[in-house]
Amino acid sequence: MTSDTVPAAGDPRRLLADVRGLARKVRLTQRVTWLPLLTLALVTFGAIPANMLGEPVTRDCYSVEGGEICKIWEPAADLYWLVALVVAYVVIARVYLRVARERGVDARVLPYVLTGVGFSVLMFALIGVGAGVWFVRDAADLLNPSTSIEVLFRLLTPVGGIGLALLVLAWLERNVALLLFTLGYLAVILVPIDFGWGVHWGGHLQGVTSLVIVGGVLLLGSGGFALAQRLRRTP
Repeated sequence: MTSDTVPAAGDPRRLLADVRGLARKVRLTQRVTWLPLLTLALVTFGAIPANMLGEPVTRDCYSVEGGEICKIWEPAADLYWLVALVVAYVVIARVYLRVARERGVDARVLPYVLTGVGFSVLMFALIGVGAGVWFVRDAADLLNPSTSIEVLFRLLTPVGGIGLALLVLAWLERNVALLLFTLGYLAVILVPIDFGWGVHWGGHLQGVTSLVIVGGVLLLGSGGFALAQRLRRTP
């Protein structure tokens, strides 16, 4: 006869641990993290020809001391981003739901999809009413905006919206790895981190370099999460 104690079947601490363990397994089963990263990487790479081939529209110019300020609208690129992102988020939602049904679990992907689509539509609407990006030519007092304004402008872009939506997905999945990846992704956009590539090219080519870097980050992230998921399933 021993003095060891055996937890009772109704031990609340044991039940709580079991529930937490089950919830973690469900979250891991739900995850298809590589999918949105891959889809959005392809969307980002697809923006390169739209950015290069489209012609910007200049309007509402006015003179300031030392130069001129104009509103610039890029119809081809802006329309591409709107359509491509909405389609991408619909595809992501459908695949997430299909995978969830196959695995017999629920998928909390709707807030992520609504965030991505809502941000895309909002940005297009702001551009349409003239509240979009301002382009400054030879205006010394406006060519050097404060750091906070620069960060805000970089965030209020399609690639910035991708990062905000990924933060929502990381929260929904309680995915620390995705959160860390997204913070790194946002750092690449907001700092920005471009390794000096194409800084002095100007025109469409300067925008292309940032799209290549951002798309590459998303693609590498997709590959990393896909590999981690495969290793996790390997017995």
